[in-house]
Amino acid sequence: MQRQELRAAGSLAAVFSVRMLGLFMIYPVFAAFARQLAGATPYKTGLALGIYGLSQGLLQMPFGVLSDRIGRKVMIVVGLLVFALGSAVAASSSSIDGVIWGRVLQGAGAVGSVILALVADLTAEESRTKAMALVGMTIGFSFLVAIVTGPAIAGWIGVAGIFWLMAALALVGIAITLFVVPAPRRLRVHREAETVPALLGATLRDPELLRLDFGIFALHAMLTASFLVVPGLLRGTLGMSSRDQWYVYLPVLLVSVAIMAPAIILAERHRRMKSVLVGAVAALAVSQLMLALGGHDVYVLIAAMTIFFAGFNIMEASLPSLITKTAPSGSTGTATGIYSSSQFLGIFIGGAIGGWMNQTHGAVGVFIFAAVLAGLWLLAAATMRRPSHLTTRLVRVGNGSAADADRLAAQLRQVPGVAEAVVVPEEGLAYLKVDAKIFDRARAESVAGATFEAV
Repeated sequence: MQRQELRAAGSLAAVFSVRMLGLFMIYPVFAAFARQLAGATPYKTGLALGIYGLSQGLLQMPFGVLSDRIGRKVMIVVGLLVFALGSAVAASSSSIDGVIWGRVLQGAGAVGSVILALVADLTAEESRTKAMALVGMTIGFSFLVAIVTGPAIAGWIGVAGIFWLMAALALVGIAITLFVVPAPRRLRVHREAETVPALLGATLRDPELLRLDFGIFALHAMLTASFLVVPGLLRGTLGMSSRDQWYVYLPVLLVSVAIMAPAIILAERHRRMKSVLVGAVAALAVSQLMLALGGHDVYVLIAAMTIFFAGFNIMEASLPSLITKTAPSGSTGTATGIYSSSQFLGIFIGGAIGGWMNQTHGAVGVFIFAAVLAGLWLLAAATMRRPSHLTTRLVRVGNGSAADADRLAAQLRQVPGVAEAVVVPEEGLAYLKVDAKIFDRARAESVAGATFEAV
């Protein structure tokens, strides 16, 4: 990437991470905090933890569409202000209902899709994949740091203090957006980074994409539901207060990352993605059954947590790549938008149903609910087609009519390594699905230039 592109991607990754850091920090400490609030029940505790995912999932696409019309930075600032307001409401509340409303407002600041669109605005086609990967890695790193540091920080400033910290971090994000993130020269719709409303119907009817959407839905539903009861198990089994539980989370997460790395290498380099995916989902199911049947045994508890986070990290790293490989040419942004909304709705369902199961059936009921989700996902994963090894490439083209675009797309499909080609003349781009090992980019660019220049 060029220096300006690296600055854009790095600063926007920072905006994303300062927002997500606080959201993840409360996961391991929220259940214990909520017990002190007026009107708290296990169900309302789960609802409070997960409900930000509902407003986030519903508003993410509208935020992206609005940003095309009134500006990316404007919508990011508006979203972060709403997020900061929700954080302040949650921090100031002495009742569970007040925290629920604060969490709804936090989710309403749905700037994720806008940030990705701005990354696309500020990077050239050949650098965009690297920029998006940088943002994705930052989010993953934020999750790991937050889960480990959340208990310690809560012990220092309290969970209400973490909510105030979220508000402060949102203001830091606004400052980065206004003063560090470069201003785009122009706003464009990027089909590989944004949701295109006209493509929603076809994308929602794709069974392979729906399998992946259900996967991320189930994954985050399990994560949210589990954190309603796992901290209590750690407290009861190990006698650990919430502030000391990072001593468990740190080694568990380190071991899980060590397991993830070779699994991802096996999946990508040796094209064993389906085998790795099915194995990881099976591991998630096993971990929930272990917790349901033996969660009060210290060795079973630690082993189950390690297995769960290993499977979780493998899926978090693999599923976004699978979405881009599975989505038809020109539909990647739409597929990613639906996938992301599915993730947030999974957070909501995991909190709401997990809280209800905890209230009616205790911790065992929560783990059985999660195990059922994992079992359904395992069935969907086992019956999916073998994932494609194709990747997306963009080739710039000139102006032309729809007929010219169809003719060029047919010619591009004859280029070595090109499996799919869609030309969108109004964007001046050809969207290709290619086998990177044999793709001849120079020839593709030559074909595109010659065809449109001759028209």
